Amino acid sequence: MNKPFKFKQFTIEQDRCAMKIGTDGILLGAWTSIENNPSSVLDIGAGTGILSLMLAQRSHAQNIEAIEIDENAYEQCAENFENSPWSDRLFCYHASLLEFVEEVEDTFDLIICNPPFYSEDYKTNDKARDLARFSDAMPFEHIIYAVTNLLSENGSFSVIIPFKEERSFIELASKVGLSPTRKLHVKGNTHTGIKRSLIEFMFQKHVVETSELIIETGRHQYTEDYINLTKDFYLKM
Repeated sequence: MNKPFKFKQFTIEQDRCAMKIGTDGILLGAWTSIENNPSSVLDIGAGTGILSLMLAQRSHAQNIEAIEIDENAYEQCAENFENSPWSDRLFCYHASLLEFVEEVEDTFDLIICNPPFYSEDYKTNDKARDLARFSDAMPFEHIIYAVTNLLSENGSFSVIIPFKEERSFIELASKVGLSPTRKLHVKGNTHTGIKRSLIEFMFQKHVVETSELIIETGRHQYTEDYINLTKDFYLKM
């Protein structure tokens, strides 16, 4: 799991990051809309920097900023940025989300976040992994608060969360004037239920466009939809 992860246009070192490259991040980085040609992007809780790097590849955004609280992950993220073809457009900050909100006066055209999910009561003995995985390190309320302060008027915010959290997350967002505009429901295969929700929010109300994605038909037999979404990144797609 600690080996570098090679994509078509960049490589990610992940040996010092608690959360390794996973399908969730790649789905979010590939699905997030760049139709509005964002010039500034913020990646909340960057980890390896995968989302920022995917958006650097996909968009012309001149300013892509990432924040990461864990020191090892922050250092690795900064190195991954430095070693990429877009190092002049990528910046990583070692800060908590609330510190960043207090200090930054800019707004961003696009905010993206693959937040920690696990709010269960159990913890492991690996503090870094717990920090990356447990939502008490970055509660949904903090994410929404940050987005309302940092998103530009016509900007968009994309997030991936467990499907069971979708309704409560949308309710939280609606209290501060953020409305869902697109949703993608993800199933691992045709026999499983919806596992993940990818949601895009904006300050303006829209008719919500909802679609579904199935990842596999069998073990490592990927669907055409999944291949089409991720083929610009995965080496073997």
